[in-house]
This record gives sequence, structure tokens and C-alpha cells, in this order.
Amino acid sequence: MLITVSGPAGSGKSTLAAGLADALGYEHVSGGDIFRALADDRGYSLVEFNELAEEDDQIDRDLDRRLRETARESTDLVLESRLAGWMAAEYADLRVWLDAPLDVRADRIADREDKPLDEVLEETRARAASEAQRYREYYGIDIEDRSIYDLTVNTARWDADACLSLVLSAAESYSSDRDEGKYPVEGVRYEF
Repeated sequence: MLITVSGPAGSGKSTLAAGLADALGYEHVSGGDIFRALADDRGYSLVEFNELAEEDDQIDRDLDRRLRETARESTDLVLESRLAGWMAAEYADLRVWLDAPLDVRADRIADREDKPLDEVLEETRARAASEAQRYREYYGIDIEDRSIYDLTVNTARWDADACLSLVLSAAESYSSDRDEGKYPVEGVRYEF
């Protein structure tokens, strides 16, 4: 089974994906870890690397190509990234979107990165706007379109364990034999 976990920064993607992979005995691949490693390798902060990615579309395209290839070639996998649901598309058995209000997400990021909250709020807004513009331009993806997701969870309503329980229940009750059709992913230009 291929499960995707997507959502904006600070929504709890990494926590949920790692817990889900551990509970199911699946591999966990994180697009965020790949992106952060690329930024770190090149000596950039995430904001700087996002800005660079606005000028050098090959950064996003390389990451996204790798995510799509991983989805096509893998089973028993939790694939986590902002675009995992879109990139895995027809290969995914369960597509999950996580979200939380901006102030909650920014507080989580500020705590995690030991940064001032006002700085994180500004960076998070800028990052989201930058990414949304690039996704639409590169692939025709409207990141605000949740229609492709099977399950959407507001992670500010439940703690990490409860969120894991919700998604784990959905994953464990899934049966490809009873699947009457997932929402199609249409209109995406997979041009890497």
C-alpha cells in the first residue's frame, strides 16, 4: 500500500508519516528531508533555497521527479511532501492532507527551529506563496485544491497520537477490493 501525507509547513506531516510508517512497518520517504538536505548541502536557509528555486526551476523538478519515480516503483511506503498526493497521483492508495491554522503551524515551527514567532510567521507566509506560485506555474497544480485527498485532518484539533490513530484506522480499513474509485488527479503536467 502506498500512502501519501501532504500539507503545509508545520502541519505535522513528518510526525504523522514517521509514526504511520513505524506502525505499519513501511518505508518512509520525506520530500522535506530531501529539500532541506539540498539546501544545507548548498549552504542556504530554507527561505533562501525557496527563493533560489523561484529562479531555478530544476530544484523543484528534480525533487518532484524523484517523488513521482519513488511512488511508481514502491509499495509499502509512506511518501511525505507538500506535493506527495499530486506526485504519487494514480499510484497512491490513500492520500492524506494535514492542516492547521497558520498561527498554530508557525508556533510549532518557531518552537522546532528556536526562532522568534513573528519571523516564522513572515517566513511561513512567504514560503507558502512562493511554493503555490511555482506549483501552479510548473505543473498546473492548485495547492489549495483538496479534491484529490481521501482524508483531510486538522492537526490542531487532535494531538499527534490521536492524528496517527485516525489515519492508521483509515489505512488499516482500506481494501483495494472494496475501493470503488479514488478521486482522479487530472490536469497535472508532469514535466520534469
